[in-house]
Amino acid sequence: MQFKNKVAISTGAASGMGLLFSQCFAAEGGNVLLCDINEEALIEKTKEINEKGAGRAEYAVCDVRDYNQICAARDKCMQEFGRIDVLCNFAGGYEPRMCKVEPGIEFPDIPIEIFDWGLDVNLKGPFYFGHAVLGVMREQKTGLIVNLGSITGMEGSSVGMAYPTSKAGLMFGLTKSQAQYGAKYGIRSVCVSPGPVLTRPGMANMRTLLGRAADPQEIIDLILFIASDKGQFINGENIMIDGGRNAMTRG
Repeated sequence: MQFKNKVAISTGAASGMGLLFSQCFAAEGGNVLLCDINEEALIEKTKEINEKGAGRAEYAVCDVRDYNQICAARDKCMQEFGRIDVLCNFAGGYEPRMCKVEPGIEFPDIPIEIFDWGLDVNLKGPFYFGHAVLGVMREQKTGLIVNLGSITGMEGSSVGMAYPTSKAGLMFGLTKSQAQYGAKYGIRSVCVSPGPVLTRPGMANMRTLLGRAADPQEIIDLILFIASDKGQFINGENIMIDGGRNAMTRG
């Protein structure tokens, strides 16, 4: 029960790694606010967590592109739990896939609105959420923000350029800046950047030095370590967890 009496906000929490983090954090005694745009799934998953009888879960319907909704989620977390110890920014996605762009289309031919979506969800969303919770963490004199980067932030993409642009911004700009600001208040910021993860079948075909993609639990276990008492000296860093993909020769 290493997170007993601790409180986390998890975005993109109706499914995938955002949900898995929420389940694991609550299983270790923590309380968690699940944030997502899918209210039906949020209701179901929040109920499932609460039925386990360890930590407590609540939810907030929240579009991370909307700062007012983010502030409402923050306020609900404070109303329900009285503090925010951890913010995990999982919400995101590769905009050509999420917005169903036709295969084979080239970057200049993709409507700019598709890239607006990618920049808003993948970069502005974590930026907005960090801005919204840092005041609370400052008052507490403690807190942790975990941003989710990606190997694509190191590699780039010739089509979905908003995704690597956003992830690189999280990995090197936002995380370091948050750590610099938060240091005097006991607030840490860390970016965790996965390589291929088996959150969807296509990831299994991406190359790594280990010859496989990660199980999602491997990513969450690293984040839980960073949030735990054992990970308190990790700050302002981008941690690659990519099976050695970034160490591979290009081409």
